[in-house]
Amino acid sequence: MAALCAKGDDMRKKQVFVSFDYDHDRRYKYLLEAWDANPEFDFVFKDETPGEINTNNIGRIKAGLTRKINDATHTLFIVGKHANAPHKDRNAIGFVNWINFEAYQSIQSRNYLAVVKLDGSCAIPNELKAKYSWNTGFSESNVIDVLNHSSR
Repeated sequence: MAALCAKGDDMRKKQVFVSFDYDHDRRYKYLLEAWDANPEFDFVFKDETPGEINTNNIGRIKAGLTRKINDATHTLFIVGKHANAPHKDRNAIGFVNWINFEAYQSIQSRNYLAVVKLDGSCAIPNELKAKYSWNTGFSESNVIDVLNHSSR
């Protein structure tokens, strides 16, 4: 989870859970962290996204993710080409993959939903249906814009 807002913004910081495909798209989350470290960029980022949960217990993973999602006001989905790719443990997860589990939990938690598609060909996670704001292209301005215009 991350706290994100424009520097100097009087609004309360958004508590943002960042959902992404760890195997294929983690570099974009790392880029958010790098932007935060650079004073030239226009937002602050307090990383509270859980690290890799070191267990094979699907129930424990689901509980940890759900707790972080429930603590958030917004969920930012970084959507690449694998957003709907089946996970090997999909039956135990109860969803096609972790991103779709996080989408479902974010809707249940009534989080504001924001999507940044890495390119126009990337499919939105199935569980989001039509309940999100989105933008295409991973950039600082697109991330801030989609979070500021996110919907429930």
